[in-house]
Amino acid sequence: MDSITANNGIIHFNKAGYPAINQHIKQHNFSKIFILVDSNTHECCLPYFLSNLEHANNIEVIEIEAGEIHKTIDTCVGVWNSLSELDGDRKSLLINIGGGVVTDLGGFVASTFKRGIAYINIPTSLLAMVDASVGGKTGVDLGTLKNQIGVISTPDMVLIDTKFLDTLPPEQMRSGLAEMLKHGLISNETYWNKFTNFSELTLKDLDALIYESVLIKKAVVDADPFENGLRKTLNFGHTLGHAIESYFLSNTHKTDLLHGEAIAIGMVLALYISEKLVGFPQQKTQSIKTLLRKYYGKVEFEDSDYKPILELLKYDKKNSHGNINFVLLEDIGKTKIDCLVEESLIIEAFQFYLE
Repeated sequence: MDSITANNGIIHFNKAGYPAINQHIKQHNFSKIFILVDSNTHECCLPYFLSNLEHANNIEVIEIEAGEIHKTIDTCVGVWNSLSELDGDRKSLLINIGGGVVTDLGGFVASTFKRGIAYINIPTSLLAMVDASVGGKTGVDLGTLKNQIGVISTPDMVLIDTKFLDTLPPEQMRSGLAEMLKHGLISNETYWNKFTNFSELTLKDLDALIYESVLIKKAVVDADPFENGLRKTLNFGHTLGHAIESYFLSNTHKTDLLHGEAIAIGMVLALYISEKLVGFPQQKTQSIKTLLRKYYGKVEFEDSDYKPILELLKYDKKNSHGNINFVLLEDIGKTKIDCLVEESLIIEAFQFYLE
């Protein structure tokens, strides 16, 4: 597990990544190197990264506040201003060290500063390793609406070092796990079944699962980089999951949900809808719901929550021509895109989730 060559740049794993990044910096003679971190990764991850960097001179560190609420255009303006004030030019390099907020926002900043500078993603959360840093999607939220502003662009490389997971809180590990579970559901039952006893897996097992998860996403992205068809399958569970995440972020009476926690709910809802509309096996719906409940517990919903969540569905990026398009499953590994779903069935799915 050293490197993967993808259409969206080369992905390096663990120790193999540091010689690659050092060689890349040496070859390209960047005018200046900037490192983007948040307040957490500045303390927990940056020192380790710098200790593996041969060319640590002429580096400027830019720090942003941690958390999804700071994934905004205002934060981008602050980073753009810092790049400008620190004499960044078109031959500069931006290295993004952090979770999905840092890699998404940093990629967007790099893609738009001086009409585009080179950047490298170094994900430090499980979610960013298996999802956010791979695939070329960059961007920021619009208020509480997820990822409404952004571009698809290519990082020079991605370095996935699972040593960074040593600093990750358990709830963030669970959040990233949701995307790996999704990869299993949309790709193949063999991979999905590896998660049925996740608590018994070793760190070596986790490394192998992360590698396989990245391979699954890479294959989809390489085949459809601009989400015209196949790439839409990566949004399984996200149509309702993103709406739920946004609703909880904007509602002062609710406790914020991490991305993976909301997506886990979205997947249960999508499985029930899949069972009713495209014939997903009922027994599998129940067993998957049981497994997800084991990992993520149950979040309570009131009848008054449904309408505002349904309203948020209209902002989903997969929508077209006024239609809300769902990704459903006919079976594990057998997806169906652009499915239309009645509101009454969505509410039925919530009731199934709560049972």
